[in-house]
Amino acid sequence: MTELSKPTTRRATLADVPAILALVRRVVPLMQASGNFQWSADYPNEAVFAKDIEREQLWVAELDGAVAGVAALTQDQDEEYAQADWDVTEPALVTHRLAVDPAAQGRGVALALMQEAEKQAVVQNLQVLRVDTNSENAATQRLFPKLGYRFAGEITLAFRPGLRFFCYEKRLS
Repeated sequence: MTELSKPTTRRATLADVPAILALVRRVVPLMQASGNFQWSADYPNEAVFAKDIEREQLWVAELDGAVAGVAALTQDQDEEYAQADWDVTEPALVTHRLAVDPAAQGRGVALALMQEAEKQAVVQNLQVLRVDTNSENAATQRLFPKLGYRFAGEITLAFRPGLRFFCYEKRLS
């Protein structure tokens, strides 16, 4: 029996975009089948990921040399974040667009990307990590507390009308 490889993370490049888009095309139908309509056929898209790459804030996790996950690690906080139980004026590293290839789920891909977020927060001298997730995303609602994030309330986002999002925050000591 061979040991399963552990995911590695690195900054995404434009060459990764086709693999990222293919991953998203595999994830979106599963999200929607579980009642999570956060993403659709038109979001996130190539332009969104290209902009993340241009800003050097898109990361991929690889397994066996293939893209198995993606996350944008930014300091962007939607203005609706003021609805959550945290100080929205405090700079934070925020994880956006986190996705794991369905074939790689359960292999530590999301964990590797969230650990990369912590590393990047330290590099950027930030003490706070934040993330939001659709209220229907049970997997992330289990993951974030396991990683030391506290539930910080529920918000709505103007660009995703009708959906509810749960917010999580972690302080680095």
